[in-house]
Amino acid sequence: METFDYVIVGAGSAGCVLANRLSEDRNVSICVLEAGPADWHPYIHIPAGFIKTFYNTRINWCYAQEPGDYTNGRRIFSPRGKTLGGSSSINGHIYNRGQRNDFDTWAQYGNRGWGYADVLPYFKRMERRIGNGDDTYHGRGGELTVTDIDWRDPLCDAFIDGAVSLGIPRNPDYNGAMQEGVSYAQRTIHNGRRISAATAFLHPALKRGNVTVRTHAHATEIMFDGKRATGIRYTVGGRGGETKEVRARKEVILSGGSYNSPQLLQLSGIGPAELLQSRGIAVRHALPGVGEGLQDHYAPRSVARVKNIKTINQRARGLNLAIEALNWAVNRRGILALSPTLVYCFWHSGETAETSDLQLTFTPASYMEGEQGKLEREPGVSVASWQQRPEARGHVRIRSSDPFEPPAIQTNYLGHELDRRVTIAGMRLARRLLSSVPMQPYYDYEDFPGPNVQSDDEFLHAATMRGQTTFHPGCTCRMGPSTDKMAVVDDTLRVHGLEALRVVDASIMPRMISANLNASTLMIADKASDMIRGRPAPEAATIA
Repeated sequence: METFDYVIVGAGSAGCVLANRLSEDRNVSICVLEAGPADWHPYIHIPAGFIKTFYNTRINWCYAQEPGDYTNGRRIFSPRGKTLGGSSSINGHIYNRGQRNDFDTWAQYGNRGWGYADVLPYFKRMERRIGNGDDTYHGRGGELTVTDIDWRDPLCDAFIDGAVSLGIPRNPDYNGAMQEGVSYAQRTIHNGRRISAATAFLHPALKRGNVTVRTHAHATEIMFDGKRATGIRYTVGGRGGETKEVRARKEVILSGGSYNSPQLLQLSGIGPAELLQSRGIAVRHALPGVGEGLQDHYAPRSVARVKNIKTINQRARGLNLAIEALNWAVNRRGILALSPTLVYCFWHSGETAETSDLQLTFTPASYMEGEQGKLEREPGVSVASWQQRPEARGHVRIRSSDPFEPPAIQTNYLGHELDRRVTIAGMRLARRLLSSVPMQPYYDYEDFPGPNVQSDDEFLHAATMRGQTTFHPGCTCRMGPSTDKMAVVDDTLRVHGLEALRVVDASIMPRMISANLNASTLMIADKASDMIRGRPAPEAATIA
């Protein structure tokens, strides 16, 4: 049996950063277990290749959620990365940190050292910002390259002008002093290639010689000696494969993400006692919050048909696609070098919102009904709109003691009245943006939800029919003090009541942030690495 100082479960965004930071100490050894393969697949590295990884079960868990009260009986497809880099190897490349208040709220919940001034130095430490931006908020020498979209499109320009005409200001840096406004997106793409967490952090760490990566290693159980985590039992190659064990001298760290980390805890007898007993699992440590509190952003996508212009729908077919492929191969430019979303807009659902509570994204493309990532043949444009800070919470629960059976995922989208109101407001704003005066030269008609949809009930019905996940699950192993009975980890990310076991990924978020989750997941891991190594945190940022 092999023994390392640290065993990390999951080579996703958090696991890659942890491996990098912990391996800076050449006197320690790290083993990273990844259920999927190495990140060799070419579609991982071509930015537009996300479309091809969407349903690829070799590098994608391809989860399906349970039907909810406001999803019209649909099992919403929920991809998660299963390869080195995790979801950062198959996501939409967007770099979006969130709002100052998001992290200040975490601190107000009793999590010391997690306010915005505390976490900003970690965002900056990781970032290699190329382009404009106030260095108060941006780093220039980090590992993660962040660039601006360098492709301009008349439809995108018209959409931005339309937002301005409605009173939404231009904001060239939503990761700077203020998030509100509209602009082209920032992304983790450089020279036409994806910059995943594996590219930026894991592969450089492997060169140090003290990091071992085991791919096709499906973790099935955390091993314990009393209350102390001592290692991981895993199976090579999936169901029916060889069972192996790896020991940890110092710590076991779960970085499987908001679905897989609580699943492994529950399989190991850590979680809600009643759930574990009902699944035939002996209760090792009753912790009612494990798997509870799931949150995600739920986005209806409004679609308009356009005229007098070519969209990505046409560019991605036939001879046009061949030309685009050649352009990418030679110049690393064109639609194959793009993110799926080009423009970001942050605004208010109503006058009472103190900070923006709506996020809207625009792309000069439209997708097949009920099919995420598959382009339609006829030209169209899309606006996805979602509530940034939902109130409803769901859960992730094992179905049985079988570690290869996917967990039951219930996000409970729109389960709170406020969530429904804000979502309806977002769809109404999307309609105004698509039909604004600057869009008129290209705007033909509204395809979805359609001009007949006018009342709040009709908008809500449309949202239940076509809304989708934005791939931002979090909050299933929440961080909080021991007085919070639903907290799973403390503010050093140690699991309450156990020893040598931490959770480091998006599942520790106490509540959803106003952003895509990848940037903050990387930050969480960077901050956790200092805690694990016993290093002092950087001096808190001084900001106005």
